[in-house]
Parts: sequence; structure tokens; C-alpha cells
Amino acid sequence: MQATYETVAVVGAGAMGRGIAQIAAQAGSQVRLYDTQPGAVAKGLQEIGAQWDKLQEKGRMPPEAVQACKARLSAADDLSSLADCRLVVEAVIERLDVKKELFARLEAVVGPDAVLATNTSSLSVTAIGAGLQRPQRLAGYHFFNPVPLMKVVEVIAGLKTDPAVCEGLAAYARQMGHTPVQAQDTPGFIVNHAGRGYGTEALRIVGEGVADFATIDRILRDQAGFKLGPFELLDLTGLDVSQPVMESIYRQYYDEPRYRPSALAAQRQAGGVLGRKTGEGFYRYVDGKAQVPPEPAAPTVDELPPVWVSTRAARRQELYQLLKELGAKIETGQSPSSNALSLVAPLGFDVTTVAVVERLDPARTIGIDMLVEDAATRRRVLATNPATRTDMRDAAHALFTRDGKPVSVIRDSAGFVTQRVVATIVNIASDICQQRICSPQDLETAVTLGLGYPMGPLAMGNRWGPANVLEVLFNLQTVYGDPRYRPSPWLRRRGAIGLSLLQEES
Repeated sequence: MQATYETVAVVGAGAMGRGIAQIAAQAGSQVRLYDTQPGAVAKGLQEIGAQWDKLQEKGRMPPEAVQACKARLSAADDLSSLADCRLVVEAVIERLDVKKELFARLEAVVGPDAVLATNTSSLSVTAIGAGLQRPQRLAGYHFFNPVPLMKVVEVIAGLKTDPAVCEGLAAYARQMGHTPVQAQDTPGFIVNHAGRGYGTEALRIVGEGVADFATIDRILRDQAGFKLGPFELLDLTGLDVSQPVMESIYRQYYDEPRYRPSALAAQRQAGGVLGRKTGEGFYRYVDGKAQVPPEPAAPTVDELPPVWVSTRAARRQELYQLLKELGAKIETGQSPSSNALSLVAPLGFDVTTVAVVERLDPARTIGIDMLVEDAATRRRVLATNPATRTDMRDAAHALFTRDGKPVSVIRDSAGFVTQRVVATIVNIASDICQQRICSPQDLETAVTLGLGYPMGPLAMGNRWGPANVLEVLFNLQTVYGDPRYRPSPWLRRRGAIGLSLLQEES
């Protein structure tokens, strides 16, 4: 099959540029690699060749295919040697002035029908093309590192981009073995925009003293199914990369509270505590391995008190069944006896608020997160309030570990941990759809491939109920008084009338 673009130039021989050049050559294009840094192109060609050799050794590329790819890849000595290229992909430093100057020079070199593409991750495609004579031929073409493995690419239309340019780039992405998603030119596009909820809300939770980094990571891995906890992920990416993106998107959206970054992360970045690359981040690293503090052992309790379950508890019948299976003594009266453990399971509220509203003794009141059905999780999460007695906390902890499932006990937090993080992710994703930045399906594809979430954020909202997510957000906003938690109209309307969050308007 003939490649959409027979001759392709990649400007920038860093990791991103090398990855794009590699998959373009594999797609059958003649590829020229250019960089202004002395020796960068020669090193880039050598590293790409080494990648192909490894694929051959592993039996993933036949020798003749490797030789053909190497023959299609060459060095460009100067910009003038890119004159006949049908597509030029820029992958240079993330600075608007540098990119604008480069494209102005490229426009004077390439033919009138050549397509220009920027791999920017956070700059406006419209702003990059503003000085061009023909801005309609410039589009965003945002790959993710490592390019050969991260199989999604965002195709971004600037304000003046010709739709046919985006269609051609999407077709070429498929030939390179990638999945294209179409996005409008907005801060963060799809993936970096949709990813704002996970880390920022986790940072806010730890900043409130609810739990430590390791506990929050364990909860979100085991209860919600994320592959990496937010602090593991921030350490892997590096705060020198993540924090500027958090700040950039927040500022580009004129200080939108949903994207508010954390002073805690800014301080750590300033102190050079960046993650794995510096040997210390939210975890310390020895020989590249995170030093994770051991999980506290479950307490031993000689005699457990009877348990009373709030009449307003989420999944109340499921909670009763679980207590029976754990051998608890269950009270079924309208109110708890004077020595009972009072168990509440709110959505979005904190334990303190529920104890006050339901006129429970806060000293004997414990919360349990029941957003996700117990059978679907590998961890239970309990929350105390400032008045909870130690013996009641220990009794609840001991009771809920009777079947061997681990339990995390956190301090009071509206929405516990999972509810807060999931609701924030779903809400931001819903607003991306409300703004028509992309289609719901492209959003789901971009996030699952680009961020590795266990499911797309809209599917996540459907999985645990748009009405439940709405309740969490409304109650979070009540407790904190923060517009960060105001529900998107997309979520609010679909939750109110029982529609799927993936449902588009006709």
C-alpha cells in the first residue's frame, strides 16, 4: 500500500522526532530527519536503526523489512533539502516563538501543496500558524512518547485549518499503525486536558491531610482499577514535565478552578524533588525502585461492637449482606444503641456532615466508601471524623478485614478518595464534550490509549452512574464551597434524564 505522503520530513531529532521518523519510514514513506544541533541527526539515525535491529532480533520485523526501512530514512543537511517533501512534521522545543519562526522558514522552502504539522502538546495551533501565508495547511499532529508504543495521535484543527488536511493526517496515522482522534484547538487538546483531574485532585486530597501518598495510590489502584496511582505516575513523568502542564492549562483557561494546580507540587518542583529521574519524588528511589512504606497492619480486637447502618447509606442492602458475610452483629432499629458502631456510606459528603445531619454520635461514627460495589474492588476504604474514638476505628478496621481484603483508613474527606477523583475525571471529560472539543468516542479512545485508564472517563461515569457522580459533585461543592466541583451541563443534563454520558445530541 502506498503511503499517504511519499516524502516526509521530521524536524527535530529528539526522542519524539525519532519516534515519528521511525513509524513514518515503517509506513513506507521516504523520511528525512533534520535538526540544527550538531550531531543530533547522526545520533538519531543510529538510534532508530538500533530500534529496528532489536525488533528484528525479537522476530517482530523480518530482515528485509528492516533493510527497506533503513533505506527510506536519511539525513537532511539543511531546510532547503526538504523542498520536495509532501509533509513536514515539526517536533522541536515547546516554545511559540521558535515554532513560528521555523514554520515561516519552512513555508518559504516547501511546495504550495505541502502539509505542515506541529507536534505541540500545549501551544495553540492557531497561534503557531498565525503568521503563515497559508495557515490552512497547518494542523496539530500530537504524538505521545514513546511514539512507537503509544498508539494514539491527536489531529488538531486550527481556526483556519483546511478539514482535508486533518483527514489526510488521520489517514496517515492509521497507515503508521496509530489511532487518530480529532480535536479542536483548545488548551491541552484531549489527553492533557482530560488528564487534569487525576493528579490535581489527588494532590488536593493529600494537601488536606486526608492520607499519605502511598495510601492514596493504593486506594486508586485497588478500588478504582488504575494501573498506576497518581503519585507513582507523577514520579514516572517527572514534576518538571507535569507541573508546567498543570499550570499552563490552568492559566490558558483563565484560572478555571477545575484545573487548579497544587502549591505542594510547585514547591517540590522548585526543590528539585522531581521523581524517578532525581532519585526522589513523592517516593524515594533506590536502584530505580520506589521505597514504599509498608501498609499498617489491621488491629486485633477481642470483641466487636454491634453495627448499625445509616438508612441513607449508598448500596445499603449490599452493605448489610457484606456485614452478614463478615459475621457482624447487626442492629436494625431506626437509631443505633448507645454502644453500637454507626456506619455511614455517603456520596460526596464527609462523615462529620452526615453524623451531624443524622444526629449520630460522632465518636462512634465511621464512613465507608460504597460508590463501587464491594465485589468489584480489591480494597475497602473507611474514614473517621475528628471525634471518632480509637476503639471504634480499630473495630471497624478489624471487622472489614475479616475476609482478607485490605482496608485503608483515612481521615475525614468529603467523597473519600475514589469518589472525589472519579467525579473530577468524569466532570472534566463531560465538559470537554460540552465544549465540542471532540466527539465522546474520540475522547474515550484518546484517554484509554493515551493515559491508560481502566476505561474511558465517560464509560467510568456510566459504570458507576451519572446520577451518583452528580450527587458526589453537588455534595462536594456544598462541603467545600468550591466552584471546582460544579457539574458540567453535559453531565448534569444526562444524569438528570437518565441518558448515557456517551449520548450525543442529534
